[in-house]
Amino acid sequence: MCGIAGFTRFNHPMGDIDSLKAMGHAIFHRGPDAGGEYLDDYIGLAHRRLSIIDLSEAGNQPMTSIDKQMVIAFNGEIYNFIELREELEQQGHSFKTHTDTEVILALYQQHGEACLEKLNGMFAFALWDKQRKQLFIARDRIGKKPLYYFQQDGRFAFASEIKALLELSDIPRDIRLDAVYDFFAYQYIPDPKSIFQHIHKLPPGHHMTINADGIKIQQYWDISLKHICTASESQLTEELLAITTRCTKRRMMSDVPLGAFLSGGIDSSGIVALMAQLSDTPVKTCSIGFDEKRFNETAFAQIVADQYKTEHHELTVHQNVKDNLEKIVRFFDEPFADPSLVPTYFVSELARQQVTVAIAGDGGDEVFAGYEKYTIDDIENRLRTKFPRWIRKNIFPALANLLARSNSTVCRKGKTLLTSLSLEPAMGFYLSNAQIDDRHWNALVKPTVKQKLNNYHPSKLTTDVYESSDGQDHLAKILYTDMKTYLPGGILVKVDRMSMANSLEVRAPLLDKEVIEFSSTLPSNLKFNKGEKKYILKEAFKPLLPDDILYRKKMGFSVPLASWLRGELKELTEDYLFRKSNGGIQQFFNMDVVKELWSQHQNAKMDHSNLLWSMLMFQMWWHNYM
Repeated sequence: MCGIAGFTRFNHPMGDIDSLKAMGHAIFHRGPDAGGEYLDDYIGLAHRRLSIIDLSEAGNQPMTSIDKQMVIAFNGEIYNFIELREELEQQGHSFKTHTDTEVILALYQQHGEACLEKLNGMFAFALWDKQRKQLFIARDRIGKKPLYYFQQDGRFAFASEIKALLELSDIPRDIRLDAVYDFFAYQYIPDPKSIFQHIHKLPPGHHMTINADGIKIQQYWDISLKHICTASESQLTEELLAITTRCTKRRMMSDVPLGAFLSGGIDSSGIVALMAQLSDTPVKTCSIGFDEKRFNETAFAQIVADQYKTEHHELTVHQNVKDNLEKIVRFFDEPFADPSLVPTYFVSELARQQVTVAIAGDGGDEVFAGYEKYTIDDIENRLRTKFPRWIRKNIFPALANLLARSNSTVCRKGKTLLTSLSLEPAMGFYLSNAQIDDRHWNALVKPTVKQKLNNYHPSKLTTDVYESSDGQDHLAKILYTDMKTYLPGGILVKVDRMSMANSLEVRAPLLDKEVIEFSSTLPSNLKFNKGEKKYILKEAFKPLLPDDILYRKKMGFSVPLASWLRGELKELTEDYLFRKSNGGIQQFFNMDVVKELWSQHQNAKMDHSNLLWSMLMFQMWWHNYM
């Protein structure tokens, strides 16, 4: 696991060797073991290395091919590199290291851009082809590893994190206004946008080629849900367990200490159980808990740790969020507000004290329908079919407006339900995911900002992706939507930044392309079965886990956000929202409305914790970067 950065020098040289060193230093935390640079008349590459496979200096990067015609800077892990190396050796290629990096070089020599079809792993890499004078950049299928790029007036640069790009001179920091709206709607900024006008994300499953003539971006992989398998449930369950076991085993290969995150949920518990079966020594496991019992899952994690006799490590977060929050948020180069970033940081910090690689259960909820929102959406979608469209379109909005006049919890929920039922399924799904509704946004946003947005609405992201899915039913389409938006934009960003902040590599077996492609052939009723979420995954893990783990109510990686904002984080939040006169939300929002929301939350009249937390995260980002 590493960090990469670089720039082109075709038409407008972006920097020199000192620039490359500065870019690498900005992402030192991603690879503290070694660093290097490559510079010629056309290209500059920088690399920071976290040594995992082949710890010798021979594995340092940027790495040059044996024939000296190619140079690569690579971030990630290729899990099938040994098999690929054996194939390439049979085709006449020789190797001077035992790294997966060198395998990518040889694979590109053999297959060109089609090399991506053979790679199984998480990756972002930049490969300079000297003969073709072409830079080839690619990002893994699901978006585990990040890749940002700057493009303006013939200038081009790229990096694992925005902070490395900002080390270059004359990088404009113009704010992208629709990205601000996206952030408050989703708590992250979806690709290909970033918060900055001229900095973009390369979407997952895409590659780009850059030469003197310009840039070309192409998609090389997508999730298809139209081919449904007709095998029996028992056969599919057995196959899923076999695939998950195989994908877990692939991720246990390491030349450094390896362990696992253990939350006590189905996904991480199942992965730990498989690791224990595959390992000759006790698995090292790490869990995070909170003082507030309803947010504390450590008792469930302990059940699994005891069952599999893991070497278990546990940390309870005791009112020390305030002391760490500013440090934690600095690792996000654009606004990001998933509250679980806090426990993810702490569990990564805890794990790094024991291991260099941690295996996690990420992806199970999106791939196998594990979130509570899928239950809500299922209820709403079935209700839609029971009312004629003209009633939903004309009567329900009027009733919702009546309920909106009351602040009672029942009326608010009724208003949300009626509003959702009046919409088509894709838009209803957006509404159930949105972190800010139109009423709050319209009350908050300044008229000048609203005018500049020119009727832009963040829902278009959700509805466009939903409509592009080839899924045969509504659940298939919303799972596809989450795998293309929330997973790479929210979950994986959080895990990457918080683990890399602690120089820890995290691997996710349930996000192996083999798991995702198999899951995409499963009928929807094997994922969400009569209200039972992750049905087939639970069936697959039944021989491994007790019912107390398989069928307990999902908690997620939640935090006591409302009480934090009324207690430990109250003064810090007031300082950022109301006392620091350095812009931020003051440029976009009516501060009298912000103060009213804050007052309502402090008096416990309303719970505005998600929206206020998003404001705090935006302000802290602004303070760091603007």
